[in-house]
Amino acid sequence: MRRAALALLLAASPFLRADDGYRLWLRYDRITDEPLRAAYAAALPRIELVVPSGHATPITTSARDELTVGLRGLLGVEEPIRIVRLEDPLLQPPREGYSIQGGAGAPLRILANDDAGILYGAFALLRALGTARPPSALVTASAPRIQRRILDHWDNLNGFVERGFAGRSLWDWFTLPDYLDPRYRDYARADASVGINGAVLNNVNADPLALTAPYLAKVAALAGVFRPYGIRVYLSARFSAPVELGGLKTADPLDPAVIRWWNAKADEIYRLIPDFGGFLVKANSEGQPGPQDYGRTHADGANRLADAVGRHGGIVMWRAFVYSQHDADDRTKQAYNEFHPLDGKFRDNVLLQIKNGPLDFQPREPFHPLFGAMPHTQLALEVQLTQEYLGGSIYLAYLAPLFKECLDSDTYRPTEGSTVARVIDGSLDHHRLTAMAGVANLGADRNWTGHPLASANWYAFGRLAWDPALDSGAIAAEWVRQAFSNDLNVVGTVTSLLLRSRPAIVDSSMPLGLHHIMARDHHYGPGPWTEGGRADWTAPYYHRADAAGLGFDRTATGSNALALYAPELGRLWGNLATCPDDLLLWFHHVPWDYPMRSGRTLWDELCFRYQRGVDEVRVMEKQWDTLRGAVDPERFAHVQALLGREERDAAFWRDSCILYFQQFSKRPVPAGVEKAAHPLDYYESVQLHYVPGTPSGK
Repeated sequence: MRRAALALLLAASPFLRADDGYRLWLRYDRITDEPLRAAYAAALPRIELVVPSGHATPITTSARDELTVGLRGLLGVEEPIRIVRLEDPLLQPPREGYSIQGGAGAPLRILANDDAGILYGAFALLRALGTARPPSALVTASAPRIQRRILDHWDNLNGFVERGFAGRSLWDWFTLPDYLDPRYRDYARADASVGINGAVLNNVNADPLALTAPYLAKVAALAGVFRPYGIRVYLSARFSAPVELGGLKTADPLDPAVIRWWNAKADEIYRLIPDFGGFLVKANSEGQPGPQDYGRTHADGANRLADAVGRHGGIVMWRAFVYSQHDADDRTKQAYNEFHPLDGKFRDNVLLQIKNGPLDFQPREPFHPLFGAMPHTQLALEVQLTQEYLGGSIYLAYLAPLFKECLDSDTYRPTEGSTVARVIDGSLDHHRLTAMAGVANLGADRNWTGHPLASANWYAFGRLAWDPALDSGAIAAEWVRQAFSNDLNVVGTVTSLLLRSRPAIVDSSMPLGLHHIMARDHHYGPGPWTEGGRADWTAPYYHRADAAGLGFDRTATGSNALALYAPELGRLWGNLATCPDDLLLWFHHVPWDYPMRSGRTLWDELCFRYQRGVDEVRVMEKQWDTLRGAVDPERFAHVQALLGREERDAAFWRDSCILYFQQFSKRPVPAGVEKAAHPLDYYESVQLHYVPGTPSGK
């Protein structure tokens, strides 16, 4: 009898069931609020999908299937779902937009001018139900502000994911195209549920094999799985492929033979994949080949590939992440110096893809100055979901606020209100082609992202790429409600954890505008002492610590990178008195005894920030511990263990960095900051091996 009772208890309690995170935010567990569930059931007597064609297509069938599964899980009902003809176009006909109308006894109708809009409307309805919105909120309308919402997978053909912290690649290239893992479909469902409509399948450090016939057949097979969910596939193209695959002596983009080769390759791809999205290209950066190898410009290279795919409706996303060890100028200026003179010289099917900051996905950077400097060029924003500089999948780091810092930044060009969001959605300069890309944090781990809470970043990227005006906290709460529970204590506690997580990492690793002082190669843990080799891969290049002070002078007395921004920002950031604390050491070399806004000296404030980073992780641990029994034990234990590791690492960052910088400041550690357990040489001697995502594998 006791065993039977226990079995009934386990079956009845969603909190006691193990949840490995595979279902992400598409769990569709039964709504436990009976009055709300009854109200939903009453509001959904029947559902109609209203499209111009009036008949089922692969995409509308996906929408109908998802609604059937979702309503069965959430409400325990089998609602009749009809596909009917849209007699009159919607008053506002944006592509992929939708309108949900009716309900309260009348049919609930999802209307759109295209099939993709129906799919997004179906997921919006399920999201409203899954987040316990009131029945009146089911009636709504929305359309994406950005056209191409793309995940960039840094997956290699050998199954390794560069800067990937969640296991091997999702794509089993060896078994493709013969076997299509069901996980591919679940990936597409998750993407579509948040509005993602594109995927670059391979690493930007591209292998030319990806463009050969056997691999194009594999890409075509994946495209076939993704197509019913409105997702196009893209490929990273190696610029030197005409030499490596075509046997040509050159990859010069103006060479007639090279032109013919790319045209033929594009024709081959589109015969297999008629809706192929186009190419992503990393060129003349970190050793990758590019047009400058032949005395040509980035525009020459991008336009060559754009002409090849443009005949089929494809696009080229040309990355602006370029820097050279042979350029003695500030590394944060190099992309601006190379691309700003090319404004207006790219084809109309080219997007210049720019990282959120001018360096390289640091825990905090100012926005990239190119966003305010190329009004005649279509610009895409690239953000990083994978936590290359934020602790991999070990640390909790909710990144929507980081994305929002960039999106909401005002470039002041041409006028106040010219935000990065308005640049990339095309509204500022009236551009036709728009995009936002996110470097994926996905792998073959059962929970997809390694850390049980890291799928919040995948979710948030999709939601912000759809609408950059959404609030980070609201997105976090949405995700928690669907991925965990609508219990208000769970929602409030996990949302609070998410929102404080990234500021804690900034404080515990690179506070006050410090940057690029992590360990070399694997980027996990501190390395302010890292020297040797090319200067711009060393920490002292960036922190400039000496007896006088700390920080990189980017004002007119230093590298003058500040001049790349609008005068309004130059005046704000260029003045020590008005520069925000969070960017102080990014733009200024500051004396150790400089009085900060807190009333502490720079040295004391630096020590305090490192201590605060540790203390914040401890607070997060205590917050998470309050959820014991309120979330499933499998994910509870996993997050608890990772937060414990993060606390130890935060203390390691604090102790090693304070001891290192103390060599220059010659000042005592202030009261209230915990003393290091070891001398500096101990921290400098620690070696980590086989850190996940490390390109060298060591």
